[in-house]
Amino acid sequence: MKSKLTILVLGVILMVSCHGLEDLNVNPNKIGGENVDPNLLVPTVINGVGKTVVDLGFGDVAGVMQHTQKDGWSSGHNAYNWDNRSKSWRGYYQILYNDKTLIQKAEDDNLDFHRGVGLVMKSYMYGLITDLWGDAPYTDALRGDEGPEYFDAAFDNQMTIYEGIQSDLKTANALLSGSQGSYLGIDPSQDILFGGDVAKWRKFANSLSLRYYMRLSAKDPSWAEQGIKGIVNNPSQFPLILKASDDANMAYIGNTSSDSWPSNTDFDTSPQGAYFRLKMGKPLVDKLQELDDPRLGVWAEKVAVPIVLLQGAPDGTDYTEDGKRYVSQDIVDTYEDPVDGVGYPVDYDPEYVGYPPAMTFGIAYNLSTNTNQGATNLHASQLNAIYKEASGPLLQSRLMSAAEVNLILAEAAFNGWIPGTAQQYYNEGVKQSLTAWGVGADYGDYISGPAAFSGYADIIVQKWIASWTAASESWFDYRRTGLPDLQAGPASKRLALPLRFYYNIDEMDTNPNVESAIDKLEPTQFKGDDVSNNSAWSKMWLLQGTNEPY
Repeated sequence: MKSKLTILVLGVILMVSCHGLEDLNVNPNKIGGENVDPNLLVPTVINGVGKTVVDLGFGDVAGVMQHTQKDGWSSGHNAYNWDNRSKSWRGYYQILYNDKTLIQKAEDDNLDFHRGVGLVMKSYMYGLITDLWGDAPYTDALRGDEGPEYFDAAFDNQMTIYEGIQSDLKTANALLSGSQGSYLGIDPSQDILFGGDVAKWRKFANSLSLRYYMRLSAKDPSWAEQGIKGIVNNPSQFPLILKASDDANMAYIGNTSSDSWPSNTDFDTSPQGAYFRLKMGKPLVDKLQELDDPRLGVWAEKVAVPIVLLQGAPDGTDYTEDGKRYVSQDIVDTYEDPVDGVGYPVDYDPEYVGYPPAMTFGIAYNLSTNTNQGATNLHASQLNAIYKEASGPLLQSRLMSAAEVNLILAEAAFNGWIPGTAQQYYNEGVKQSLTAWGVGADYGDYISGPAAFSGYADIIVQKWIASWTAASESWFDYRRTGLPDLQAGPASKRLALPLRFYYNIDEMDTNPNVESAIDKLEPTQFKGDDVSNNSAWSKMWLLQGTNEPY
């Protein structure tokens, strides 16, 4: 939906700990929590969460999951070259502070809808924080204004956070269980997610609950099973997002650079801007081609100039004619030489060509002669031109989808936890993803072809595909299952995909409680030269003892 974003700037600067972020200051010239209209806080919080999801899932996590690769300024995206200065949760807690104010105002004014919305958003953000970092401030977070004993907030263990999330989501489900007309104070224009539709918010709350139960399926399968059964066996009490029309999507407005799709060329006019740096990842392109997947054409452009090998042509033959580039074998041999060339096979696919993960010389991939960083490669697939736009019907932050929910149910059915068959839910998940991307008419042919259900791996692979632009979920699935089978590239910081974000140096310098959280991380064989357990290749509690993904 397109609604005008009303972004409220609170006169309160958030504090997880007094030292960890900033001292609490109240500016009398700005709106404070005591007199703000909760309807103004709703779009502020939703917008913050929505942009965070895209910043992750269309940003560096899309590189981790090899949906995309960059051929300019690519080290964090392609090679996971992160450290303790790379990722910060400061912005996440700022969103949570605004959300805390929303919840408090809703409680003070007896606004059940707004309180339910606030609890759903709180659950979403704390879920991201613990999924990305591990243990984190939770119980005592955002309480610095209550006294100095909260200045250095304690870190809660992950299970405490997940249990808190589930508790809040159950409360939200109850708060949002009334009829639409029974709620006071709803301003549909300010709800930029669902337009004030209470039933859709309720489905969102329960779908998130399902997500976080499945998150612990490898660590604590009995807890996950019990929670999922409780939801699925009571559909009238716990309705879910099962159709794409109920997806939790936030549209981009496209009026300014701050409310536009991040790879747009309307505001980023540089020929080396975000759109031009991004290329389709070869693992995703190859899988979509293998499945004859109609979503590929929605997400990617066809190769502008395919490569054709002229067998038997004289050495040095290299010319373009009728939209194709013809080359002789010696040119291919030089390019493919692992010592003196780029060292990758030429991809002769006439339609779609993706970039291998973490190449060492990506700007020259597939015989490209335009070797400037972020330049258009005529012989590889750019993202679809829709991603040059500032806004559009498909340019949305996808917080939760019917595709994801149905595929979670497929996994639960595969495990024998719920009635129905894995294939039944799998098929529905695929159908809803195709529908969401505007190619639902192709479902019949697609599901009867190579994409037909054949086993457990298909479920996770389809979740990976369906998480396009929201790749964080597929990263969390990969850590839990080891699927899909993605490999780090030669330029990667380590010889394996990362597992978490580093705790940021700001937190380490100011909150002594972070040390106990670091001590509890379990280093893996890929920790490398990280000086402590605070490594992107250390296992948080959620992954310890699961033997996944390595």
